[in-house]
Amino acid sequence: MMSLNNYNDFIEILLASGFSIGGGNDEGIYAIVGYDWLNVPPGSPIIWHTGDAETDPWEWRVRVLNERDDIAYSKCFFRKSGYITREFYPYFLALRRGEREFADEYADGLISRCAKRIYDAVNEYGELPINKIKTLSCFARDEKSKFDSALTELQMRLHLTICGISRRMNAKGEEYGWNTTMFCTTERFWENTDVFLNASRLNVTEAYAAIRERALQLNPVADERKIRKFAYGK
Repeated sequence: MMSLNNYNDFIEILLASGFSIGGGNDEGIYAIVGYDWLNVPPGSPIIWHTGDAETDPWEWRVRVLNERDDIAYSKCFFRKSGYITREFYPYFLALRRGEREFADEYADGLISRCAKRIYDAVNEYGELPINKIKTLSCFARDEKSKFDSALTELQMRLHLTICGISRRMNAKGEEYGWNTTMFCTTERFWENTDVFLNASRLNVTEAYAAIRERALQLNPVADERKIRKFAYGK
């Protein structure tokens, strides 16, 4: 594995790896960069939360979504953030959804009612910032935990994914406040690609074998139970 010194190195490693937990504890699977900003190794140029787009991993998630069309980023592993490349996304789709549409999973009781409210709002508008999703899906202020849990549920099941970052707008059309996360359906994110077609050609055994083999290449001591949870999302 090549050394990690900047954003371009990160992208090269990620494309070769196929997936990575976003940061922090790698859950015993694999993360390209850890979250050790309080104890940075001497001489390392990689430092979290400096705002430097070249060497701050927190900035890379924004660059990936703004500059590339072959990498997805969302809460897709252990209810934590992670990256999946276009090459490997079909394997995770085949395991977590198969050829089932959202309506099928909801009808089978696999999707919560709170998650359906969120999905319907995003699906109707195409792309929505998280604050608008809360409003349009009619979550009250005291329902924050329900909203957060349902939004993560949809990401883990690969129905919604993060598609960018935006700023809030006031009545005058002026930007203000902190950046806010944008979401869209997974189908919209991978539109005009062969991701869903490739997923439909895979069976569960093939999909799991491919993820397991790559996970063990990246981390030979990964626990089998952890790999299974990583792959299936549950």
